[in-house]
Amino acid sequence: MLIDRRRPRPRGPLALAALACALSTAGCDGQATAGDRTDAHGAVHLIRSYGCGGCHEIPGVEGATGRVGPPLNGIGRRVFLAGMLRNEPQSMIRWLRDPQSVVPGNAMPNMGITEDDARTIAAYLATLR
Repeated sequence: MLIDRRRPRPRGPLALAALACALSTAGCDGQATAGDRTDAHGAVHLIRSYGCGGCHEIPGVEGATGRVGPPLNGIGRRVFLAGMLRNEPQSMIRWLRDPQSVVPGNAMPNMGITEDDARTIAAYLATLR
């Protein structure tokens, strides 16, 4: 008889969402850099208008002190987004536009973010190192 010695995997959408949040924030303590933020003002405006700070703590965005989702400080240095996607611009845009298609049942709702707005927000988030 063979014994399966692999770690048990979490089951169900809530367990998967919790795992995704934990993995996406592991080892992250960075701050925003003074790098090139060509449309930082526009991105911050969009982040505020979509209400992202209600769930996330976001450096450089006044009032973005939410505790529901992971803090986004250092997100530009993370290897994965939501524990599943390589941290690349297209992946961030995909996550911002339709997080439920990436991790069904996760806590982040589809916010109706347009392609252009997602591109602007993703570029800003990439600077948070």
